[in-house]
Amino acid sequence: MAFRTEMGLYYSYFKTIIEAPSFYSGVWMIMNDKLTEYPLVINTLKRFNLYPEVVLASWYRIYTGTMNAFGIQTQKCWSVNRGEGLSPVESCEGLGDPASFYVAMIFLLNGLMVSVFFLYGTYLSGNIFGGLLTVACFFFNHGESTRVMWTPPLRESFSYPFLVIQMLLLSYILRTQKVNRRSLIALSVSNVFFMLPWQFAQFVLLTQVATVFGLYILGFIDSSKLQKILFAHMASLAVCFVLMFGNSMLLTSYYAASLVVSWGILEMGPKYLKVRGKSVPLWAIEGFSCLFGTITLKSLMCIIFGISDDAHISNLLKAKLTGYKDFDTSMYTCAVEFDFMEKETPVRYMKTLLLPVVLVVFSVIVVKAFKHIVYHKKSTERQEDHFNHGEIVYHALQLIFFAVLAILIMRLKLFLTPHMCIMASLICSKQLFGWVFHKIQPGTLVLAILAMMAFEGIANIQKERSIVGEFSNLPQEELLLWIKANTRQDAVFAGAMPTMASVKLSALRPIVNHPHYEDAGLRARTKIVYSMYSRKPAKEVKRALLKMGVNYYILEDSWCLRRTKPGCSMPEIWDIEDLANIGKVPLCNLMSKDSRPYFRTVFKNDIFKILEVTRE
Repeated sequence: MAFRTEMGLYYSYFKTIIEAPSFYSGVWMIMNDKLTEYPLVINTLKRFNLYPEVVLASWYRIYTGTMNAFGIQTQKCWSVNRGEGLSPVESCEGLGDPASFYVAMIFLLNGLMVSVFFLYGTYLSGNIFGGLLTVACFFFNHGESTRVMWTPPLRESFSYPFLVIQMLLLSYILRTQKVNRRSLIALSVSNVFFMLPWQFAQFVLLTQVATVFGLYILGFIDSSKLQKILFAHMASLAVCFVLMFGNSMLLTSYYAASLVVSWGILEMGPKYLKVRGKSVPLWAIEGFSCLFGTITLKSLMCIIFGISDDAHISNLLKAKLTGYKDFDTSMYTCAVEFDFMEKETPVRYMKTLLLPVVLVVFSVIVVKAFKHIVYHKKSTERQEDHFNHGEIVYHALQLIFFAVLAILIMRLKLFLTPHMCIMASLICSKQLFGWVFHKIQPGTLVLAILAMMAFEGIANIQKERSIVGEFSNLPQEELLLWIKANTRQDAVFAGAMPTMASVKLSALRPIVNHPHYEDAGLRARTKIVYSMYSRKPAKEVKRALLKMGVNYYILEDSWCLRRTKPGCSMPEIWDIEDLANIGKVPLCNLMSKDSRPYFRTVFKNDIFKILEVTRE
């Protein structure tokens, strides 16, 4: 039950595989899933980026099988008497406990990621103190850097560590003069490991392609190196497309379009743009061609293949920038994690001195890069005045993209904050601050910075470590126990997305909607289910639910009343599109008082009501 919303949905597939008679039968079950979007049979491995669950389930079965063969105990269990008339519950710890094993592997991966941060900071800055500063900044700003401690099963927990490895490899490729095949293969493999677990990865890699293409038009890398990087990206995209069983979102993504267009500009540009050197008009032509070509090709691919699964992403950006509203975008923008960055976030960066250090580094990079671009055009300029460090300029440009993403969508701080920690390491770079190191040693400078950061940083760490608690949700426990005891195994449920994930995970009942909102068909289903929170007539809502095969509807009054900000209660969100019923009493209010004659209340407590959809 502690794995709520999307977490519960993802964990349910791990549970399915480890409880199946064999590993292969478990994988077959999740590839022919009949519970998640009743009455459809879907390949969840294709739809939900579930390779992490498949891998962890195989490891768990191998681990427990081996330990059992040698008679080694893998878990300790005990009964907890909760009192107050509640039944005792069993609690377990140890890697033999499925949930403990699952979470431990995620924490292990993210612990190893911090080691990669140290290597990354050391390599980029050319100084071991740079690696130390990167790791210290990450922990001092831990609450702004990751959510893994609160939401382990989310896709970012599996995916982001491989982006860190990927960017380190890219830094090596950008720095080295001759790119060898092994480094390109490693880049491609890390791309695959980053993309497979997370549907959002393609948008991050889009910003990387744009950044590297920017390095090319600014003259920091040549066309040959860019082509090799683009080829590595293309190869990884092709591998992911195959492993995801032809997932259409990959083929019709902005990322795929940007790779094709960038490659096309490199191939055709020299033939049609016969301009010597890098003049400003040429920058504009190349940059505009890449942007316009990517948008055009993406749109054409979506029309040709009839795909609209990621249309909500474009609409979300449109909503952020223009005030556009529809039902789906409001579902996102009304959620706190998809709102604009909190005003407190930059303040927290300032308190730990992360933002001032990064601003100093960024400013020096901009000045030196500008001088290089200007001096590079003057053949009389001496070579030592050049700042031809594409890997450093890459990080500055990537920082701009991550900052824009984080400002627009608060949740995406998980890219910005760690990248700022990596950028902070460059305070030790001789290429940037060599003139300072004639007067002060890098180690002395870093220790001074760390001493000032530590005042707020250590307080942040202590604050996080002081959060200790246990999970308890008695109303939901009552709900799930009632469902298991009083409904058929094939009874179909509908309701709020987070609750549906729990119903599938804990009660193993078929559901018609769930929290994975990245599919056009699923968004349409959820909209029908959420019509219970609109002002539509009960008869119309019942008819739509019956058409979907729903037997029971789980009604939550909080969804009817909750309002995170003006215009963000469910009835208000419905008013955007359901103009015909504006002004009427929301149906959920009517149902909470008396569900008859179209529904029948069969269970209720302080939070939940189960409405049976009557057939007569």
